[in-house]
Amino acid sequence: MGLDLVIRNGTVVSASDVLNECDIGIKDGTIVVLGKNLPARAGTEEVDAGGAFVTPGGVDSHCHLSQFYDPGPGQEQKTQVTDGNIPAEYNFAGDDYESGSRSAIAGGTTTIMSFANQYRDDESLKPVIKEYHKLAQGKAYCDYSFHVIVTNPTQTVLKEDLPQLITHHGLSSIKIFMTYESAKLSDYQILGVLNAARGIGITTMVHAENADVVEYLTEQLEANDMVQPHHHGTSRPPLVEGEATNRVVALAELMSAPVLLVHVSSALATKVIRKAQTRGMVVHGETCPHYLFLLAEKMNQTGFEGAKFVCSPPLRETSTDLDAIWQGVQNGTFTTISSDHAPTKYDHPNGKMKGFCDHGPHGKFKYIPNGLPGLETRLPLLFTGGVLSGRMSPQKFVELTSSNPAKLYGLTRKGAIAPGMDADITIWYPQDEFEPFRLSNEMLHHAIDYTPYEGFEFRNWPRYTFLRGQLMFAEGKLVGPRGAGAFVRRTPSILGSCTPVVQTMWRN
Repeated sequence: MGLDLVIRNGTVVSASDVLNECDIGIKDGTIVVLGKNLPARAGTEEVDAGGAFVTPGGVDSHCHLSQFYDPGPGQEQKTQVTDGNIPAEYNFAGDDYESGSRSAIAGGTTTIMSFANQYRDDESLKPVIKEYHKLAQGKAYCDYSFHVIVTNPTQTVLKEDLPQLITHHGLSSIKIFMTYESAKLSDYQILGVLNAARGIGITTMVHAENADVVEYLTEQLEANDMVQPHHHGTSRPPLVEGEATNRVVALAELMSAPVLLVHVSSALATKVIRKAQTRGMVVHGETCPHYLFLLAEKMNQTGFEGAKFVCSPPLRETSTDLDAIWQGVQNGTFTTISSDHAPTKYDHPNGKMKGFCDHGPHGKFKYIPNGLPGLETRLPLLFTGGVLSGRMSPQKFVELTSSNPAKLYGLTRKGAIAPGMDADITIWYPQDEFEPFRLSNEMLHHAIDYTPYEGFEFRNWPRYTFLRGQLMFAEGKLVGPRGAGAFVRRTPSILGSCTPVVQTMWRN
């Protein structure tokens, strides 16, 4: 067959099936055949999976790399990228495309989708798209694409930029915020965005939290000197997310537009999404590992350590919400599980300590940059805490971490081990050969000085990661080159484009 690479004796998992003792034949970076005892020519590379699980490379559809806005108090710092590097004077505290994609590959993820953030005074989306191409090109260890954050939906954006997003830029998704001063849109603006996006195949992602309620509660907490990191959660109770989620669903129904509610954290928001889906609406849900494995008690640590766990929506108080998220994973409410990798270093003036410096003896939670690191740990956490714990099948694992995000965002050659697909492949360790270990941050490949999963026990980890047939990570070591990753053009989602009942109303 003239194969370049044969992966032998794998337990190959798709979103629907598990194939035992299966070989995968790869040529020119593409999967060409699956079978048993595939022939190999002289010079064909062979890798023995040893009966271990072999899954499609992970697709992480929500991560923040080289992000130039502060997701804490809502201030943004505009910068112009002229040479593809983050200016030194910015004193950047997060992950860039090199460190973030390196971390992704080490955790079995071969495609990432990060965000290109429109600045408030930009009349168009084109400048920021150009900027983020410069930031990523030649630096990535894995393939990548962008979502565009729309913060200023001008007529140029709605009537010119969005219709050209897919055809000119190969991008098929945007994100809008209902919170953060530097990003939030009014209901009027949200309606305009949904109306513009619905007819051109763009997936609209929504961060759903009620900004006015957050602002009011934050002011009340400050007036009572309740400013420690754990009060970040007090300022954003589940009702803040639930009300905004319900409002998004109503606006989407009015516009007959599909939406994706990102990083869903609570039982209340999950219930709203499930109810909309039951009514036949195209409403997708995304959740993250930290809403499956962490509770708000992590923010209530001595000193300022709790700042490491500040994210939005916040970690929830009781296991009731965790159980509801797990139920949503199991019953299909959630279409994807992404990392929402939005990291800043802890011990850094522009990182988590920004909420402590010059803000009194306890700091102030509203100045803490929101977000957690999690790109590298996403797949291993879900494999250990989901597949090996019996809370999800191997097929459901692949569906939520690879196949569904590929379909939702138009990655037509990603997310499956099948002929014609990119040979993006993750091989796990044979379970009986793997020695469980407790994670420390020093083991990870990101540029961040902590992990929220310090001390967690892992019972498996990716052994080999292949990107388009090229070995990138092997037995704990990065072996592939920086720059191997490439920008991937995308098509519209194939997971539904409109709400049929409401579309009929519009036709009439």
